[in-house]
Amino acid sequence: MLSIIGLITIVIIVALLISGKVSPIVGLVLVPVAGAFAAGFSFDEIGVFFTEGTTKVASVAIMFIFAILFFGIMQDVGLFDPLINKMIAISRGNVIAVAVATVIIAAIAHLDGSGASTFLITIPALLPLYKRLKMNPYLLLLLVGTAAAIMNMVPWAGPLGRTASVLDVDVTELWRPLIQIQIIGLVLLIIIAVTLGYREKRLIAKKASLGEGTMEEGIFEDTLAEAQVAATVAEENNLKRPKLLWINALLAIAVIGVLVWGIIPAGFAFMIGVSIALPLNFPKVQDQMARIKEHAPGGIMMATIILAAGSFLGILNGTNMLTSIATDLVTVLPAFVAPYLHIIIGVFGVPFDLLLSTDAYYFALLPIIDQVALSFGVPSLSTAYAMIIGNIIGTFVSPLSPALWLALGLAGLEMGKHIRYSFMIMWGLSIVLLIIAVLLGVIVI
Repeated sequence: MLSIIGLITIVIIVALLISGKVSPIVGLVLVPVAGAFAAGFSFDEIGVFFTEGTTKVASVAIMFIFAILFFGIMQDVGLFDPLINKMIAISRGNVIAVAVATVIIAAIAHLDGSGASTFLITIPALLPLYKRLKMNPYLLLLLVGTAAAIMNMVPWAGPLGRTASVLDVDVTELWRPLIQIQIIGLVLLIIIAVTLGYREKRLIAKKASLGEGTMEEGIFEDTLAEAQVAATVAEENNLKRPKLLWINALLAIAVIGVLVWGIIPAGFAFMIGVSIALPLNFPKVQDQMARIKEHAPGGIMMATIILAAGSFLGILNGTNMLTSIATDLVTVLPAFVAPYLHIIIGVFGVPFDLLLSTDAYYFALLPIIDQVALSFGVPSLSTAYAMIIGNIIGTFVSPLSPALWLALGLAGLEMGKHIRYSFMIMWGLSIVLLIIAVLLGVIVI
């Protein structure tokens, strides 16, 4: 019964998010509370679950608020304008080149294994470029999220660490066979970027024919001149600080460096960055307060959603709904599929991202699947690789991912639309990588 209630709760939330008929906060707060009541838990118990869940994401919410302020200030002073204009000049308005560059930049940015820092580094810098070129921002989120997911197979990221602890193996040894899968995955993602970039190019051209304007390569010279005029006008805006460009760049690099280094909490790093950037660029107190008032609403709005997501995860974990779903899943499967259970779970790994948290997937589901597969002679490592490769690509399409909410807030996008745009592409790529892993012998059937 607990599994059924948990499954219904998650399905309703995902459906509400996709439909866009209610605010994410409403769905993430009210639906889990109703589910917990239906499962027989009291107000006091739900309160404890809420506290535990929101405590885990509080640091993310704090980081988000100050990250929005910091990058908002950096955009105000024109830090990203030279980069955007240079990328436009290099690509000559070619959206395909921009899409490919997005994959490469995101892969490099995710070398630290942190989804939050990857989105913080890539989206504020690339989103203005996508807007300038009239490209779909959901394409940006798809490419960055998928590249980060592929790179998330590194041993210092969460999934391999959890798997190594479950199987009691060395995480570096666990990672080595996956390096070839990562390389192949990035190559395939670049091919996908080219394909989607070509599709985006045709859509932009279609919009241009309807008089909506574009930055297509064929009319690049005219539109580049317009962009240069617009950039000149923007530089004359009193918010721009061209003379402080290099100082602001060093400040941004320092904040991101500290973020990647991890010597202090990310929220504290951005808090310090904001505290330096404000007086550096806006000596007058009233100007500093004006910048805070300008950017704070977006940060606070998404921080509330992150806290609501923490409440949601806290309730589902505290009530053991997620663990129950993982445990009962195996018992309802027909006996003839048991020898291939690790492959089946891998194939449906991305959909599981919509149902199970990362902890539930690796700490609750993996041990069960491993025991079933072992009884049919399937090595534990094969089971682990099937579940990792099949699931990890969908990491940043799941509403259970706090980092994804961060990305959506930075880009000003909606969860439901992101799922509709990205889900099938991510799922398809995960299945292809799963098949390749079988062919290469990484996974044993």
